[in-house]
Amino acid sequence: MLNSHFDLDNFIAKILGRTNSFFAEDLANSKPLIAEKLLNKSILVIGGAGTIGSFFIKALLRFGQPAKLVVVDTNENGLTELVRDIRSSTGFFIPETFITYPVDFSNDVFYKILKNEGPFEIVANFAAHKHVRSEKDMYAIEAMIRNNLLNAAKLLDVLSANPPENFFCVSTDKAANPVNIMGASKKLMEDLILSYSEEFPVSTARFANVAFSNGSLPFGFLERISKKQPLSAPKNIKRFFVSPSEAGELCMLAGLLGKNGEIFFPKLDADKHMNTFTFIGNELLAEQGYKPRECNSEEEARHMAQSLNKDSKEYPVFYFNSDTTGEKPYEEFYTEKESPDFNKFNSLGVIKNQHKQSMKKIYEIIDELNKIFLNNNTNKADIVSLLSFHISGFEHVEMGKSLDQKM
Repeated sequence: MLNSHFDLDNFIAKILGRTNSFFAEDLANSKPLIAEKLLNKSILVIGGAGTIGSFFIKALLRFGQPAKLVVVDTNENGLTELVRDIRSSTGFFIPETFITYPVDFSNDVFYKILKNEGPFEIVANFAAHKHVRSEKDMYAIEAMIRNNLLNAAKLLDVLSANPPENFFCVSTDKAANPVNIMGASKKLMEDLILSYSEEFPVSTARFANVAFSNGSLPFGFLERISKKQPLSAPKNIKRFFVSPSEAGELCMLAGLLGKNGEIFFPKLDADKHMNTFTFIGNELLAEQGYKPRECNSEEEARHMAQSLNKDSKEYPVFYFNSDTTGEKPYEEFYTEKESPDFNKFNSLGVIKNQHKQSMKKIYEIIDELNKIFLNNNTNKADIVSLLSFHISGFEHVEMGKSLDQKM
């Protein structure tokens, strides 16, 4: 079981090597402008029960005083906890109208909410399939592309009738030179929202792994230890990390301060800010009073875990070289064809004047995807071929094994 005195926030600060927010200086410099942009505004947050969406909401309510906040998410329990958390805390401004709805943003009920509760001056979309494991088969691939791209297109089309002052949609570092279908779907999502920049102001952000976010590998470490199960992680993968609160702050800065069509990313340094999952796992075990005992197989690790007791000093881990589809050994926030501005913010880079696909071209791609999904004989290779044709730099890494086949 986890140590009852374990403080996750302090542990995250420790592994990230900072006690203050990475974005503290930009937040301080922009505080008056953020407050002005939020004052008395009507805000819609889609996917607000997830880690990034919920911390985006918390950032908004720490820095501003909106008049109305509507949050939708498919996770009913997550929305309940969001409300309880905010209303049980200090330091948050709670608007007079603060409503949550457990609905999918592709659902007809959602569009009734949008029509009757809007128009909204600020709209932020965090609804996304974010895991590389979501390309394991055609069902998962179609669901991911529908969520990340096709449903987003419907949302933007409807919003164009009552344009918001700011529209933000979260992206991923994996959209830069994508090697998996998830990253490719988010690259097309970027192209989609940028094509709407003629209709209303849009911005997005590519960013690092969110330490201990729901469903992440480090979050899984907590679950494994609480259940006395072995830790498992690739040892040859390095990633940038931000804290959950930093993730919310990054999206707030990008969503409110971004100029139309800009893509934001954190100015993290590979030498200072990259960590391996094995480092995080070992540090977490040390925090719990264990030393890692490296096993040679999943079976050996599971067998050792069965003998764990309160006197155990060693904890079973299985660290391996990544051998699953779509894993990128390193992270990058921009490509050679993109020219970021590193001077506008202290902690953020900004990709400006991004080459935009025409809205007509994006909807041609969407039509192709809809048609291919209607064909019951479509396979993964067909999707990869279509995406490769339309996305420059997409080089899919197929290993024949998904993350669902690992511990």
